[in-house]
Amino acid sequence: MPVVWAGRLAGVSVPERVTGASLVFTLSEAAAGAGRSVYLLGGNPGVPEKAARVLGERFAGLKVVGTDSPPFGFDVDAGLAAAAVAKVVAAQPDLVLVGLGFPKQERVIRMLRAELPRAWYLGCGAGIPMAAGEFKRASGVVQKVGAEWLHRLALEPRRLAKRYLRDDLPFAFRLLAGAVQTRLGKGK
Repeated sequence: MPVVWAGRLAGVSVPERVTGASLVFTLSEAAAGAGRSVYLLGGNPGVPEKAARVLGERFAGLKVVGTDSPPFGFDVDAGLAAAAVAKVVAAQPDLVLVGLGFPKQERVIRMLRAELPRAWYLGCGAGIPMAAGEFKRASGVVQKVGAEWLHRLALEPRRLAKRYLRDDLPFAFRLLAGAVQTRLGKGK
């Protein structure tokens, strides 16, 4: 949502946000319709498998060619990271949904792209556990005003407080301040 706000502050029309959680469903539906395959990477043990079942029931013909819930810290252990990447590469999916949270999922996607460049990738954050029904998204009103992060923080304060308040909030403030500077610079 800060990207939408920044765009508006800078005078650029950004109609709405699109979350990874929403795209899990949209892209799974599109993949099913196009006969494309999907791989789910991320979530606690059992969660990607549950999400695969839910998505398969919802979208007839969806081909889920693999799931994995790698152990915590796998991305900084060369052997564990290589093993996770190898599983995805062996499955040869068309689309990989990577739900590991920022910035881990972006680092893993970078590793995967080097080995499987033809696939499409989506860093979907909590999209996999949401698809599995592990927890619900915020209400439509909360989403629309851009406060879904508060809902998520209330659900998982221990896991998300540091990331949201220490890491993400300063970034959001810098982004918004830069947007205001851009807007003011246009008037000169």
